[in-house]
Amino acid sequence: MNFSHAALSAAALALTSITAFAADYPAPKQGEWIAKDFKFHSGETMPELRLHYTTIGEPTGQPVLVLHGSGGSAASMLTPGFGGELFGPGQPLDAAKYYIIIPDGLGHGKSSKPSDGMKTAFPKYNYEDMVDAQYRLVQEGLGVKHLRLVIGNSMGGMHTWIWGGKYPQFMDALVPMASQPTEMAARNWMLRRMMLETIKNDPDYVSGNYITQPRMMKYAINAYGIATGGGTLAYQALAPTAAKADKMVDERLATAITADANDFIYQWEASHDYNPAPSLEKIEATLLLINAADDERNPPETGVTDAALKRIKNGRLFLIPASSETRGHLTTGNAKFYKKQVEELLQTAPQRAM
Repeated sequence: MNFSHAALSAAALALTSITAFAADYPAPKQGEWIAKDFKFHSGETMPELRLHYTTIGEPTGQPVLVLHGSGGSAASMLTPGFGGELFGPGQPLDAAKYYIIIPDGLGHGKSSKPSDGMKTAFPKYNYEDMVDAQYRLVQEGLGVKHLRLVIGNSMGGMHTWIWGGKYPQFMDALVPMASQPTEMAARNWMLRRMMLETIKNDPDYVSGNYITQPRMMKYAINAYGIATGGGTLAYQALAPTAAKADKMVDERLATAITADANDFIYQWEASHDYNPAPSLEKIEATLLLINAADDERNPPETGVTDAALKRIKNGRLFLIPASSETRGHLTTGNAKFYKKQVEELLQTAPQRAM
């Protein structure tokens, strides 16, 4: 999964899933491609931008682009709850039929990132840059001219919205999840900023020239994670007493943070100017937005998502009802809640000309 406190250990956890699910879908294959002279929104250019990716299935299958969340990587999407529910025989994204492409986002995983050596000299990137890097990887690196589907979770969901407006004829269908097609703002951004300010103001950070990772980082990450993911009903069921709540906090704080501070700050700051709203009318693909009713970062009660959806030609919302089984913003990491809806979308979305 790809979320705050979970994201940092997700890659290691998901790697164990590759073996577990090898019998259910073809073994994932790793790849790397270099984007030459990559230009960032700031005007900065990198002569060589390394983009790592994972594929499942054969290139002869219908191409599907799968996009991970903040702090995650392709491995984050190979968990039993996501890949194990979608990529196997007879499942909605059966790898015998589809060619599944899962990039490590720019600044994430094994793709180029500040901790490779540039530290804070690494160009500041935003979500538009990340989508441009994905587009170049898919089109130039893999030679794919048209996608059957773009599906993404959390940050990947926000990237999916950008894909729809920026490259409207490149895909048949879009499934953004745990996201909304409106400007990054309100509590979602305020809590992100507080998390980042806490790390930057740790004396250990030394303006990004730290010797050891900032000690306050684990507290900042876990505070954000508890505030913005997990689900109100689930937390009440899991921690109905102070003792149980303390135990959950103790367990989180005892879990080592493996992220590099500069990488982490870049990853989350990249969301600051996210705003796909001006391009919503450009979206041509059939769109299914999947959100959870108890999503702490994208609360449906504001009405901003409903208003935005009215501007999309062929878009609809599937809202997963809140329950003790859902996990707020983390809910969409488990495909059992929506695999039927994704299957129906792929059965009905028109195949557009390549």
